[in-house]
Amino acid sequence: MSSALQGSIIIPVLNEAATIAEQLRRLREQLGTRWELIVVDGGSSDATAARASPHCDHLVQGPAGRSRQMNAGAAVAAGQVLVFLHADTRLPADFEQQMQTFLNAEKGWGRFDVQLDDNHPMLRIIGGMMNLRSRLTGIATGDQTFFVRREFFKELQGFRDIPLMEDVDFSRRACRLQRPFCSRSRVITSARKWQRNGIFRTMALMWWIRLAYFVGVSPATLHRWYYPSR
Repeated sequence: MSSALQGSIIIPVLNEAATIAEQLRRLREQLGTRWELIVVDGGSSDATAARASPHCDHLVQGPAGRSRQMNAGAAVAAGQVLVFLHADTRLPADFEQQMQTFLNAEKGWGRFDVQLDDNHPMLRIIGGMMNLRSRLTGIATGDQTFFVRREFFKELQGFRDIPLMEDVDFSRRACRLQRPFCSRSRVITSARKWQRNGIFRTMALMWWIRLAYFVGVSPATLHRWYYPSR
């Protein structure tokens, strides 16, 4: 990587006003100006955009939907490495070293191990199982933070315009070309959905959604099941 711009962090957001400024300040403190910060707002009804704007390099008003937002961010990114980071996820302390190792490995894409920010024993097990499953299958989820070379992302034509499972779909298509670079460094992601909906209920729903997807249920139907109130 050059000593100037080393890559682009793309953060899709929707109604993250409570935490987005802190997230961006943390990233700037960690990475300085070596990585550009791109926030893609999908039509927030709160102050997300206003609070993000002073702390990022680009604020994109994108169409709603995580896949559309991530593609919109990639379209304006200047970096040769694109990192797709959830608004409630923190990068590992050795992020930049991991990116250098990734580039040295001459891989096109990869992901981190993940840890939920709750010390409940079951959530520790769930995080470990997510990492093991991903390492064995090559399939990753957005919580694990994808990083992709620009040319590889273009070859795959980005994320497909589907309302759910865009991460699994991307992984499956990417794996047809090559296995991912699996970093053992951990991103720390929020356990709020597990805390809000219950650990076992959330786990059952996720497995049901994943099974339904693999047997051919449409992403639009899965989205209605996963977000019944939307």
